Amino acid sequence: MEAYTSLAPVYDRLNSDIDYSAWADYIEHQFELYSETMPESILDLACGTGNVTVELARRGYDMTGVDLSEDMLAVARKKCDGERFRHSVLLIRQDMAELELYGTVNAIVCCLDSLNYLTDTSALTRTFAHVHNYLDPDGLFIFDMNAPAKFENVYGDNSYILEDEGVFCAWQNVYNKRTKLCDFYLSIFTECDDGRWLRFDEEQRERCYSLRTVKKLLADTGFELCALTSDFHGGEVDNETERWHFVARAKK
Repeated sequence: MEAYTSLAPVYDRLNSDIDYSAWADYIEHQFELYSETMPESILDLACGTGNVTVELARRGYDMTGVDLSEDMLAVARKKCDGERFRHSVLLIRQDMAELELYGTVNAIVCCLDSLNYLTDTSALTRTFAHVHNYLDPDGLFIFDMNAPAKFENVYGDNSYILEDEGVFCAWQNVYNKRTKLCDFYLSIFTECDDGRWLRFDEEQRERCYSLRTVKKLLADTGFELCALTSDFHGGEVDNETERWHFVARAKK
């Protein structure tokens, strides 16, 4: 089953605590710190239901969103149809490891650990290489990844419940410390208008990468690392860090 097929219609309801405005503020602050000129065109890689895409489009950027899931993109399209942006938003269904655009963009962002869904090093390498190819010279690549502490202490073999009115998700994790792969088994229940509940099951998988590997792949594909932090506010990375935030510059 394709990841996010069942989850797409309820994704935003189950993740209502995510502050996408704060994500956009963080991205713009990195532009101010590390870009010679403020970007105009941005690619949102693995854009999902388009929350970051829409937030940045509202701020006047010329946005392109790419995602592998047609179901997630369908939700994103509905959001864009209800907005009046300075530039129309282009949404494309593609595998980020096989990214192909019509031209370059000023900046590329990839939010909420999407790159961890690339479960082998070759796919991550290809993605970095494609991102470098489609960035303007000195363009910024801003992304985050789940760190080992997240896999070991938060995911692990733990179970979680996510719920909102009319939707319930039981989430079981199985983390293999040897392979560094974490499997997510999701059972999603949604309430119908007549009071019945429908169940959908979905499986997802993420890979835990070492910081050394990510840094090496960035360097190998032509990037200069500008910043590595543990949060939006410049926090230092240590062994307890659960999410790494990267800012890298495409050197050409």
